[in-house]
Amino acid sequence: MTYRVAMDIGGTFTDVVCYDDTSGAVVAAKAPSTPDDLAEGVFAALGRVMADPAQISFFVHGTTQGLNTLLERKGARVLLLTGAGARDVYQIARGNRDRMFDLRYRKPAPLVPRADVMEAGGRLDWRGAELTPLDEHAVRQAARRARTEGFDAVAVCLLFSYVNPAHERRAGQILTEELGDDVLIVLSHQVAREWREYERTSTTVLEAYTGPVVRRYLAGIQHRFRERGLTVPVHVMQSSGGLVNAGYAMRRPLQTLLSGPVGGTMGSVAVSRLLGAGNPHAICVDMGGTSFDVSLVVGGRPDVSAEARIEGHPVLMPIVNLHTIGAGGGSLAYSEAGALRVGPESAGAVPGPACYGRGGTRPTVTDANVVLGRVDPAWFAGGLMELDVRAAGTAVAALAGELGLDPLALAEGVCDVANAKMAQAIRTLTVEHGVEPREFALVAFGGAGPMHAVFIARELGISEVVVPRFPGAFSAWGMLEADVRRDLTHPFFRPQDDLDGAEMAARLATLQTEALDALDHQGVPQDRRRVEHAVDMRYEGQDYTLTIPLTGAGEPAAPGFLDAVAARYADAHTGRYGHATPEAPVEFVTLRSAGFGSFPGATARSPERTAAGPPAVRDVIFNGVAHRTPVLRRAGLSGELAGPAVVVEETATTVIPPGCLATVDDNGFLIIKVTS
Repeated sequence: MTYRVAMDIGGTFTDVVCYDDTSGAVVAAKAPSTPDDLAEGVFAALGRVMADPAQISFFVHGTTQGLNTLLERKGARVLLLTGAGARDVYQIARGNRDRMFDLRYRKPAPLVPRADVMEAGGRLDWRGAELTPLDEHAVRQAARRARTEGFDAVAVCLLFSYVNPAHERRAGQILTEELGDDVLIVLSHQVAREWREYERTSTTVLEAYTGPVVRRYLAGIQHRFRERGLTVPVHVMQSSGGLVNAGYAMRRPLQTLLSGPVGGTMGSVAVSRLLGAGNPHAICVDMGGTSFDVSLVVGGRPDVSAEARIEGHPVLMPIVNLHTIGAGGGSLAYSEAGALRVGPESAGAVPGPACYGRGGTRPTVTDANVVLGRVDPAWFAGGLMELDVRAAGTAVAALAGELGLDPLALAEGVCDVANAKMAQAIRTLTVEHGVEPREFALVAFGGAGPMHAVFIARELGISEVVVPRFPGAFSAWGMLEADVRRDLTHPFFRPQDDLDGAEMAARLATLQTEALDALDHQGVPQDRRRVEHAVDMRYEGQDYTLTIPLTGAGEPAAPGFLDAVAARYADAHTGRYGHATPEAPVEFVTLRSAGFGSFPGATARSPERTAAGPPAVRDVIFNGVAHRTPVLRRAGLSGELAGPAVVVEETATTVIPPGCLATVDDNGFLIIKVTS
């Protein structure tokens, strides 16, 4: 027997999904994360679903190591090497204000102080032609400083290297000769071969800043798995929603920045496909113990951008549009200026919520749900732990006394505040970008997501909530549904009057060959490879671009291409900004090719129904009123289920309020029709 295994290592729990290649059976489990040694939590979770890692035929995992390093500002010490006269590009950044009316607004603090930026002479022009040779002596001086002062990484970003990387390549060779493998060398044209100097520098610095931590982590995971008998490569989820093996991820560690949360988005793509054409759009919400992540599936495809901002720092790489706030089951509730606040501070895995019985005394969202009766304390996380109801009540009552409220009213208030924050996070990704959330289904997952999903949907006017199987481990399941992916770019600045379609087609053909070769090195069989192409376009005089899909590498050489792609751009411009200028000339900026390698999906066979005994019935509070509510095991559900009800399973709890109707479909998904 062989198994395909995926893991999502979160701040509170490590989730694992094990798919049996032979029978199609899926088992999901979780174990508490172990912050001091994440591998311990990994093996504890793995031990709950299988005994012998040698039986694993495919292994993939998501990690937040890089993101946590950035959030906690615990990254590497980086020396930045720029071209002569460009030393202050990274410090100056951009002049725009992200928060126009915030009087206390400050630009994000650079990850590299100005004192750690050095210059090297040499210059290329905008076409990539050499004007002045590279000053190799200055590069060697930078290497000596990096060695003597103990820098962990050197980031190199030279002008116009995205057009001609010759100077950067030579600088990289010199730095490697001088520093060996002890210092990470990051070259901007390998990280982001795109225009805009500040954004490219920022991306290069981010890879250098997070890279050493991620590389050590991945090397350690591979070593520990080999010791346990794993013989297949370790794969890692990328921020783009694709997979790469750990060897490539160690060379390009920035690609893993949003590795964990993106797995849920790819799982939602699979859910959208299984639900059929009637549900092509989905809002994906992942509520765990520490954070709440929102992403979109539009027309059955993940919402991916060519750039993003992480903690205020621009990043040039394909990335699933994800909005994260500090709202999870472990988010702490507290009093501030006489008002109730929830999050972003979290109780984490240790000590965790008060109900975990690990020494926590401050109330959390999970404690509030326990007090309201919305959690089965005797079978939490599939019996992984028994919750301490008295401790939860004591923590909530203490805060209620401080605010002069009834404990039950406070508990419901804690949930209401958390729900409002999460609904606002969804508006940030939808309403603020001209997207109507009522046209989407809400796919809820994460250990706490199904517990709050209906309440969030009501805030937004969404009429349907989908709770997939194994919601608490859904991000891990989504990783088994993802493709291997490699993204390539090539600068291609051309106004429409100077466009040579044959030249563009030839460039795309070269990118396609490179993408297919990269997939070959990732071990993807030839019959499972494909390449998709796109071009970044703008109206003449504009600064920013939109990415327009192409039908194939040869399309630009076909008759009528310019008119067709200009019309496509006008439609995209209307969709994004609400208007277009079809008569205005367009410009082409960047060619993009993405290679995809598909493996057999891990879509589970329809779940077998188990005989369900009589449900337990308890009082659950909804809108200040106690309702007699059945507590049901999900494995025994079929047909329709009217609220109120609480549905429990190994990885999550789903709350169905009064007036709502849930249906179990053929895939085992729980479909909840939401009433206002």
